Amino acid sequence: MAQQLNPYITFAGNCAEAMDFYAQALGGSVQKMTFRDAGMDADGVMHAALETPAGFHVFASDTMEGMPYEPGNNLQVSISGDDAEALRGYWEALSDGGNVVMPLERQMWGDDYGMLADRFGVLWHVNISVAAG
Repeated sequence: MAQQLNPYITFAGNCAEAMDFYAQALGGSVQKMTFRDAGMDADGVMHAALETPAGFHVFASDTMEGMPYEPGNNLQVSISGDDAEALRGYWEALSDGGNVVMPLERQMWGDDYGMLADRFGVLWHVNISVAAG
């Protein structure tokens, strides 16, 4: 699998509507997981992914209640793939002088995932696909 660099957009409760709009405008289909699907007592979309026939990938989520939402500052970056060595290298380099928000470790969906704010305040999601087996 090639590595992918993806925009990650946060919304204040209208993620599902926005992602359906993007799917209609750009083509493709959206997969959504709600906070409730993940066993959390919260409304909204925890993670949505749009993949288009043109090869575009857009990720998004709603902010949880109590989390700040600032239009204009609601775009993050996601790097994903199955090259664990390369992705861990990006993680180490990007975290230098930054702040780890969520450690890079195994998650309920089976992949290794973490989030950090780099030294410039940009939020990065790193997801390492782990082969089933």
